[in-house]
Amino acid sequence: MEGKIRWGILGCGKIANKFAADLRWVDDAELQAVASRDNDKGKVFAQEHGASLVFDSYEALAASDQVDVIYVATPHGFHYEHVMLCLKHRKAVLCEKAFALNTRQAMEMIGLANQQKIFLMEAFWTKFIPQYQRVRELILAGEIGEVKMIQADFGFKADEPPAQRLYDPVLGGGSLLDVGIYPVFLAISLLGKPTEIQATVSRYSTGVDEQCAMTMKFESGALASLNSTFAADTPVEAVISGTKGRLHMRNRFHNAVATVELVRGKESPVLLPVHREEGFGYQFEARHVGECLRQGLTESPVMTHADTRMLMETLDRIRNVCGISYSVD
Repeated sequence: MEGKIRWGILGCGKIANKFAADLRWVDDAELQAVASRDNDKGKVFAQEHGASLVFDSYEALAASDQVDVIYVATPHGFHYEHVMLCLKHRKAVLCEKAFALNTRQAMEMIGLANQQKIFLMEAFWTKFIPQYQRVRELILAGEIGEVKMIQADFGFKADEPPAQRLYDPVLGGGSLLDVGIYPVFLAISLLGKPTEIQATVSRYSTGVDEQCAMTMKFESGALASLNSTFAADTPVEAVISGTKGRLHMRNRFHNAVATVELVRGKESPVLLPVHREEGFGYQFEARHVGECLRQGLTESPVMTHADTRMLMETLDRIRNVCGISYSVD
């Protein structure tokens, strides 16, 4: 692939705006096109972020020969439909999390990508930010010994009236798939597939989970205590405790503004230096996608299809324990 990688963005919501803004920090990429079913919204988005083309249908974006890869940024209830559309037009795809509503959808998406030999990756940006990578390096180096306990939360008080995507089951509403996915990801990315899962929820009037509390046990004997909520502001922090110390990810552990502290025994916490850049932090995953495309890969070696499958299977298991279901299950 020669020249700059030409991105298209499908869906022009809040997260799409952040991703588009961060493409300016990716040297070999440009925002070529956007698609929104609200044409006026699409035009404003394109003007703000410098996109050359604006489409008023997702089909038109997927069919465009002016685009190399499409970032799917619609609510996760629509990810299956929109990713399949892009793949059928042989477009590489970076799809926001949650990747799908259930494992069946996810495996159909991955299956078509493999059949078409087209690149497809779940946009789990946390896996690419320097803070997460630093934490993983320290754990693999044995700096905190054997990991025994992970505690992580993600919660915020939803505005009134709440955004439809938060509570509408058709859109995949519920705190688990929207924000609980981050603590779940952290635990399984460090400890693997849970052997046991217990969970409970507080339901919203629409039937989806407003709050979710989870405990997991892993083959090593390690435990994880994880929480998500739309009902209250929580610290959004993670503590990874091992036999020789602990790592504390503060200030929104899942993103590029997080700070990481190393604590051993009764010693004072040590603030760890990490690489920082301007922007929101989506440029790290965008750069990785570009590297994969230039190498002709159809799967990321960092956020693999197996990683996505394990995450979706874990989310399905949690929902099953709690009795939360969607019409597509």
